[in-house]
Amino acid sequence: MLDEVVKEQPGARDTPRRFVFVLVDNFTLLSFASAVECLRIANRMAERKLYSWIVAGDSDETVTCSAGARFQIDMNLDELLRDDTLIVCGGTDIQQASSKRLLNWLRREARRGLKIGGLCTASYILAKAGLLDGKRATIHWENHDSFTEEFEEVDLSKSVFTVDGNRMTTAGGISSIDLMLKLIADEHGEKLASAVADQLIYNSIRTDQDTQRLSVPTRIGVRHPKLSQVIQMMEANIEEPISPSILAKDAGMSTRQLERLFRRYLSRSPKRYYMELRLQKARNLLMQTDMTVINVALACGFSSPSHFSKCYRAHYDTTPYRERGAHASRLSV
Repeated sequence: MLDEVVKEQPGARDTPRRFVFVLVDNFTLLSFASAVECLRIANRMAERKLYSWIVAGDSDETVTCSAGARFQIDMNLDELLRDDTLIVCGGTDIQQASSKRLLNWLRREARRGLKIGGLCTASYILAKAGLLDGKRATIHWENHDSFTEEFEEVDLSKSVFTVDGNRMTTAGGISSIDLMLKLIADEHGEKLASAVADQLIYNSIRTDQDTQRLSVPTRIGVRHPKLSQVIQMMEANIEEPISPSILAKDAGMSTRQLERLFRRYLSRSPKRYYMELRLQKARNLLMQTDMTVINVALACGFSSPSHFSKCYRAHYDTTPYRERGAHASRLSV
């Protein structure tokens, strides 16, 4: 039955569509596996080969994922077929994986008109190659701040995935499933995409309008509308922090009520909670960008490097400079 539906789709192809998955060092296994499984199951449900895939890499033999497993490379960075779909699979320490050879290869394939996507943090590689300029894109929420600082010309969203022309990006994790289900539905119909989701026991298919992070109440484990409102305001105003009195006024309460609310549900003052949010962003920027410590401090609402360093040390028991140096040492091992 599904085979008949696939054949009737206007966009159906006579030959399998080939996906070329480019694996970089420390790629996220879940994102890659989720994408491939969708293609495999689509073939099975349609009872014919709609898709094929190969693994490529900037390596002669194998590449290692962030979980430690090694994968055999089918091909190097060779010229692809014009109707191939190229998907770069990112993961941890993505800056280290952005080799000049890989970036030049991606630019070349983009000039040939290939459809190119990035899973998880691979959006960084695509942006570094200039392939997302003026495009809508997404990336894992943990890398959102550093990406925004480095690539102002990209329209970065917080969606689980995006498709803008011949560029596709996902936020990581199982968002690869959502992107693949959309591609399958576009080419072979909603019925096949739903059958694939059913096989995956994936009962809530998301669109590019769905956001990747859990809601504030779910993340903090507290369902209080005014508390959630204040935290959302804090998260949206890291570079220029808002005073507790203004936060309280905007939420329709007194400063004293705001103080009691935070201590009751989060066991800390609003000022302390706000500081932790700012320091968390600062740590991400230190680890993921080449921004100077001074610029990191300014981006996180600190008026001076000395104040930033003092607050950082009190929270993380190390200085920003030592944190960055230790991180660089771990990457070089």
